[in-house]
Amino acid sequence: MKGKLILENGIIFEGNLFGYLEESVGEVVFNTGMTGYEEILTDPSYYGQIVTMTYPLIGNYGINLEDVESKSPKVKGFIVREKCDYPNNFRCEMDLEGYLKQNKIIGLEGIDTRALTKILRKNGTMKGIIATKDLTETQIKQKLVSFNNKDAVMKVTLKEKYTIEGTGKHVAIMDFGIKENIIRSFILRNCKLTVFPADAKAEEILDVNPDLIFLSNGPGDPNDLQEVIATLKELVGKKPIVGICLGHQLLALTLGGQTQKLKFGHRGCNHPVKDIEENKVYITSQNHGYYVSKLPKDMEITHVSVNDGTIEGMRHKSLPIFSVQFHPEACPGPKDIDVIFDKFLAII
Repeated sequence: MKGKLILENGIIFEGNLFGYLEESVGEVVFNTGMTGYEEILTDPSYYGQIVTMTYPLIGNYGINLEDVESKSPKVKGFIVREKCDYPNNFRCEMDLEGYLKQNKIIGLEGIDTRALTKILRKNGTMKGIIATKDLTETQIKQKLVSFNNKDAVMKVTLKEKYTIEGTGKHVAIMDFGIKENIIRSFILRNCKLTVFPADAKAEEILDVNPDLIFLSNGPGDPNDLQEVIATLKELVGKKPIVGICLGHQLLALTLGGQTQKLKFGHRGCNHPVKDIEENKVYITSQNHGYYVSKLPKDMEITHVSVNDGTIEGMRHKSLPIFSVQFHPEACPGPKDIDVIFDKFLAII
């Protein structure tokens, strides 16, 4: 079945639809990873986004339900140059199209993903529609104007807190759309985990008397989460706090810094980051559209992006507060810098 990607600047790509054949509107972004499409599909940080894979063949090893990063796909749509119809891997449980269809996610293949990526790099991330039929200019405008992602975190966070027992340090996790491998990384270190919804109050978190408060990754603009920032202000100075990605950005806003939107974001598993203290460069997995544009007064930079110089890590000069923009848990991506979890626990 033929379909179209309609960008908000008027450019249209025609291709073939697959998966769940129902129109979708979202923010069109690209990911440079060569593998890891099932982790990308299920990463809650992609909620509200139509993800374009720059690698030309996607789906060749199928889908298995062990490697997912949340209970279901969170993307609004999935764009590939070519999908593989006959996956071949001993762990394969279903093919890509069947997985998308089962989870009501539309896909588009057969377009020039290199050209689309160049457009997004030149013009920046923009809204788009994967359309199943012809639309008038008025319909296109109405659909694009009506789309926003302001409630993204509350759509992907858990509904009620839960606990995972462990013999090590007690970590209170604020779930803004956490990836499963972050939880696995703490479990591997024998941590006891109490996971809270994004709208949990400071007193609820302090009542469990954690050794450490962890702020997770998640989707959307950190400036939309003013209630969360107010909660974090109540927690600063009372417990050690660490964070990843959106958690890193929220910490910056809590402490008086600023965030801005990147032109086309950092999304992929091949992003070089320099550890300033160790004078080493690591290859990292990243997925964010916003960054810390102004460092808070009492923070110091620990990591920077080799590609564009943006802040990738920061530490408080006197309080036990530390955060990174990249994803040390990877999945997909290299685990070069998995040691960050040990540094998180060491800050206690």
